[in-house]
Amino acid sequence: MADDAISAPGNLHFDDLNKLRVMPSDVSDETISLRDECKDFIDKFEGYRELVGTFTGLMDHIAKEVEEEKMKAIGARNLLKTIRRQRDTQQQQLKEMIAEKKVQLERCHMEAEQLQQQENDQREFVEEFAAHGQQ
Repeated sequence: MADDAISAPGNLHFDDLNKLRVMPSDVSDETISLRDECKDFIDKFEGYRELVGTFTGLMDHIAKEVEEEKMKAIGARNLLKTIRRQRDTQQQQLKEMIAEKKVQLERCHMEAEQLQQQENDQREFVEEFAAHGQQ
């Protein structure tokens, strides 16, 4: 069997250094060239993978920061809503208090008028009584 491979004239070749080769030198050169290209491709691919890893890590970090800022913004918005509701409630309470005070003021004005009228009536009575008492 080994004799068949040696005896076949197309299977054995000599290279530039007169070494016996199984494949022709141009195929061998192409194989070496392909191997080098594959190595370059693998090296470039590894570089690309590292770059993608770095980019992915950076994007994850940025996404985390964005999410934190988003949560802060939501918290601030909720706080503002709470403050706005408290202000509206306080404003409503103050309006109710003003309305109560107006009613109370009106009652005091009416009472003051009644007391003024009573005072006038009593003075008039006292003056009439004093006038009748002197007669």
